[in-house]
Formats: sequence, structure tokens, C-alpha cells
Amino acid sequence: MAVTPQSVHAAAVLLAGEVIDTPCLHSRTLSAITGAEVYFKFENLQFTASFKERGALVKLASLGAVERAAGVLAVSAGNHAQGVAYHARRLGIRAVIVMPRHTPHVKVEHTRAFGAEVILAGESFDDAKAHGLALAHERGLTLIHPYDDEQVISGQGTVALEMLAQQPLLEVLVVPVGGGGLLAGMAVAAKAVKPGIELYGVQSENFPSMHCALRAMTPSFAANTIAEGIAVKEPGALTLPIVRELARDVLVVGEGEIEHAIVLLLEIEKTVVEGAGAAGLAALLAHPARFRGKRVGIVLSGGNIDPLMLAVIIERGMVRAGRLTRLAVELRDLPGALATVTACLAEANANIEEVHHQRAFTNLPLQTAEVEFVLQTRNRAHVDEIIRLLRQAGFAARIHGA
Repeated sequence: MAVTPQSVHAAAVLLAGEVIDTPCLHSRTLSAITGAEVYFKFENLQFTASFKERGALVKLASLGAVERAAGVLAVSAGNHAQGVAYHARRLGIRAVIVMPRHTPHVKVEHTRAFGAEVILAGESFDDAKAHGLALAHERGLTLIHPYDDEQVISGQGTVALEMLAQQPLLEVLVVPVGGGGLLAGMAVAAKAVKPGIELYGVQSENFPSMHCALRAMTPSFAANTIAEGIAVKEPGALTLPIVRELARDVLVVGEGEIEHAIVLLLEIEKTVVEGAGAAGLAALLAHPARFRGKRVGIVLSGGNIDPLMLAVIIERGMVRAGRLTRLAVELRDLPGALATVTACLAEANANIEEVHHQRAFTNLPLQTAEVEFVLQTRNRAHVDEIIRLLRQAGFAARIHGA
């Protein structure tokens, strides 16, 4: 079969009542920040916290009795794995999932919880893919490909149908891209409903496979990315031609921009997304001129992020915003000096989180100490005010590392 508007509509009929028709809501605050009218499609609210279960269910439902009895195998960095495992269990199909060794623990444990046999193999998705293909052949299992399958692509395309049904005035759709299944399916569906709509894919600059493929460039890859869900080294054979024909472009964003988008979505929209899920907002922040003044729909594709990683991202975001600051203050190593510094900090309304009093590991003169303060602050202007007050009180103060 080919991926067509009809195949996407058939997938929508099959999925009705089986997956969540997630909300597509306007964000007033992020619209003001980006200069576009921003609407978010909350696919992180699916039961498995990702859009991936759409394509997985459509593919599983298409299997014959012999294939269902033999079982299925999927290779995934996590979200496709959970979608396959969950719906395979619902349909009574045995599932084997091959995941890269460094897949976040939350995704591994959730996949196991859905009853699948989980095998960790390889350093990357592509390494795991090679192992999975061999294993599927060895055990006689049907491969449920995460993106390069017509049924899967059609299932993912239903996201666009729901977005345009809820927000028919959308002019642009921004979609995270790994192998391209979501972007390809959405492009086929959206262009049939609204031919003038523009579609942009987004990739991490650490894994720019689709971006480079559209430009006939040879990509280079980093060891990892915060957006492991879209860390794919080669676009799909089925998806690439569709993306080339129907998408406006595939943009790349930096790791820091993705981190910033995660924090903004948590703080402003009160929603948790993983790195791949934040890529669309990161693109609006990194390429504002492309989207300014337009009605833009962004797919928050997944919310499966390790809590420990999220904690680090939040803390780093607070540092970038000037809301968590590390100051180095020089003072005479005499009784009462530290109390004078803390009094200045109190006057400036800075909350002390940590204090490190350093005498030995410093090049300062004897009877002089350097004290490092980790402070909760309001913003960068507040930090500048604190440093000014300390210097007025006679203390050499600077941001640590500056």
C-alpha cells in the first residue's frame, strides 16, 4: 500500500476510541515570547506519553493470524517500544523490544511493565536496529518498524487530522524528525486537508540526518543528544521522498535550545516533555523570523524523560536565566567577615543555597579566604545588584568562573 490521504483517514477510523484525541491548545505566553500564534498538540498526554502508539496500533491491527501467533519485534529508543508493547499486550500478541543500551531507564522500565521482553543492545539506534533485524529473522518475528512502514506512517498522520479539526486556521505545522514517520504522515494528511499549509521538521544538530539528506550533504553525528527519541542516522526510504516533496524544510536546533524549550514548557505550560518533544518549540526560538506572525501548530511528541535528567535540565535552565547563581567572594579570614557578607546578601534578598569556604585551594594571600555562594536569585539584573552591593561593602565579588 502507499501512504495516501485515504490511508490516513482509514487509520483515524481504526484509532477512534483506542488512542486519545489529545488537545491542541493556544499558548498566549509563548505566543508573546516567539512572535507567532502558537498552538501545542499535547501528544505527551497519550497513555504511553507519545504519539508512537498511533502507528504501532495501526500496524499491529493489520497483521494476520499467523503473524500474530508468531509475535512481533520492534527496535526503538523508547517511545515506539512502549507503543508496540502496550498495544501488543491489548491484542494478545507477544512482543520483543530491542533498545539501545543507553536508553533512559524510565522508557526501559515502562516498556517492561507492558509485558514485553526487552533486550538492550548497541550504543545507538542503528546498532540496536542491526541486532533487532537479525533477531527477528532468527525467531520468526514480524518487525514493527518505527517509521519506515506505510501502516505506521499512516497512523502517525492522524495527528495532523486532529490538529486541523481542532484548529482549522493553522498555517504552519512544526514536527520533530528522527526517521521521518511523523512528519511524512502529517504532511500527506495536512496537505490533503489544507494544500497551502507549510510543514517544517526539526532535528537536533547532533543528529541532522534528514536535514542533510534534503541538501545532499554528508551528515556528521555526535556521541549523544538530549533528544534521543530523534537520534536516527538515516532517514527512512519511504519517508524521505515524502518529506522532500511535501515539507518546506527540516531545521536544526542546538542542545541548549532544546533544554531551554523543555524548561519553558514546564514552567509556562505546566507540561513535561522529553528532548524530542521540545524540538518544535526550540525551532521557533532559534528561527523566529520564519514563523513570526503565523499560526503555528507544534507537536509535543512525547513526555518520557528520566526524572534525574529533568532535574539537571531544570537546574541548568535556572542558571542560564540568572535564577541560580554561583558567586565567588574574597574576604579577610577573620571572625565576623562571613556574617557581614551574608548580611549584604540578605539585604539584597538573595537566598543562600550552598556555601563553600575555601582557604587551602586558592592563590590568595594568607589570612584571605574565598567563599563560594550558590544563590537563588530573580534574574541577571538581580545578580548584578548583589555584586554591586558586595563591592560597595568592600568585598571583591564576581560570578564564579568569570
